[in-house]
Amino acid sequence: MIDREQVHKVANLARLEMTNEEEEQIAAQMNSILEYFEQLSELDTADVPPTTRAIDISNVTRPDNLQPYADREAILKGAPDQDGDFFKVPKILQAEE
Repeated sequence: MIDREQVHKVANLARLEMTNEEEEQIAAQMNSILEYFEQLSELDTADVPPTTRAIDISNVTRPDNLQPYADREAILKGAPDQDGDFFKVPKILQAEE
């Protein structure tokens, strides 16, 4: 069980200012959460495979097919800076020293 003194200690370490009433409230809420976890630990999960989601879902993706764009010049005209048929972008990698 978590008591008000433990909540006060953690709040102090986290540099949080809490009233005594807030510490009591947080302690009660934390104890409620821990009681719920105790209930969950009573379940037999030996035959339940690990999962990251409660329901089975999959990404909806499309195939990545290369397709030519008819108006290449229009795209290049919209670029802030270009070099011939290429976009010029700021250098983001630094040379290793």
